[in-house]
Amino acid sequence: MASSSSPFALKEVLGELDRGSYVTLLAKIIGEARHVQNNPPDLIPKEDRVARHVLDSLLPLSTSTGGGPLVVSHIAYADGRGNVIVEYPGSDPARIISFVGCHMDVVTADPTDWEFDPFSLSVDGDKLRGRGTTDCLGHVALVTQLMRRLGETKPKLKNTVVAVFIANEENSSVLGVGVDALVKDGLLDKLKAGPLFWIDTADKQPCIGTGGMIAWRLRATGKLFHSGLPHKAINSLELAMEAFKEIQLRFYRDFPPHPKEEVYRFATPSTMKPTQWSYPGGGINQIPAECTISGDVRLTPFYSVTDVVKKLEEYVDDINTNIEKLGTRGPVSKYVLPDENLRGRLTITCDEDVTSGVACNLDSRGFHVLCKATEEAVGHVKPYSITGSLPLIRELQDEGFDVQTSGYGIMATYHARNEYCLFSDMCQGFQVFVSIISQLEEDSN
Repeated sequence: MASSSSPFALKEVLGELDRGSYVTLLAKIIGEARHVQNNPPDLIPKEDRVARHVLDSLLPLSTSTGGGPLVVSHIAYADGRGNVIVEYPGSDPARIISFVGCHMDVVTADPTDWEFDPFSLSVDGDKLRGRGTTDCLGHVALVTQLMRRLGETKPKLKNTVVAVFIANEENSSVLGVGVDALVKDGLLDKLKAGPLFWIDTADKQPCIGTGGMIAWRLRATGKLFHSGLPHKAINSLELAMEAFKEIQLRFYRDFPPHPKEEVYRFATPSTMKPTQWSYPGGGINQIPAECTISGDVRLTPFYSVTDVVKKLEEYVDDINTNIEKLGTRGPVSKYVLPDENLRGRLTITCDEDVTSGVACNLDSRGFHVLCKATEEAVGHVKPYSITGSLPLIRELQDEGFDVQTSGYGIMATYHARNEYCLFSDMCQGFQVFVSIISQLEEDSN
């Protein structure tokens, strides 16, 4: 094994990210993007198509082939949908560093909306273009390169370094396939002994907070009638608009900006807003009997998603009980027709697969080494928080993992058309990983 008694020596041994090797591997992985789009039931990814390229790169340096020190495992809970765990063993079984969250599925892409083929890698100078380059196949290739360099150079480390490549991150309606199953089976338990770096964000800075998400649907039921006789109708559209306004007012009263949001530099506080509107259809001269407003709540991690769901239900129950007091629109707008014994009615439903937000531990060694590594590699460090949601990591935190998050794609292209990353950013990400390992090796001395 190569000697690496100092952090400087380790950085010399591991070197920098090799452009030729990285781009070659990334081209193979992006070439599978069409087959790993995750949008069930229409599109079920086959993450093993990506895993195959990870395994082809690392198995020649593994104990299973006798070619090197890497311990490589492929764990599948569904046909063609495997996870890959790679370990570079250290000398101290109590010391461990893990890089987790690099997922091998992607969101959908419509080639007709793109300026280039989303399902093959194209290179434009520093730009590496294609679906998954930022989220998250670019990171899959990056962490694979890190583990390959460890396997090739064999530095003497006290820390075991683990990489976990996962299936099924982009959809939470199907469970028991990815990291949730690995945790349930105890396959990641030993990662609790050290910091876990979730590599699936963007812009090269530590992401120290994410939001919870609750998808909701508010249905208003009234009475259909001719628009020339509005006094005989209960206008479901007006009922929905007024009711939702009241619900929003109560939400912002009960879940105001939290003092910790400033500490974590959240871009926004918790929000509740509509994003979709639907009704069964009808003529322009018909007042519709029902309509549905849909939207989401984005919740900072200092509030409970369970409490919010309970409150939303309470708001709607109270409005239904006191619907006569709800604001109206014009002299004949109403939500009760006493002569017909009719009352407008609201129902609210929330999706079961709600996501809780995460506030990373700012006192942990993992956070401190990530910040120092970022400052060394990028030139500055500015942790940030957003109310975008990262599924799965709150569950890891609740299980006792010290989760820190970062990523080296570009936020502006996240889930977007014409997605790309920069090779120079991935180079800095590689330097961050090496610095993290180096700093934690110092702790072991």
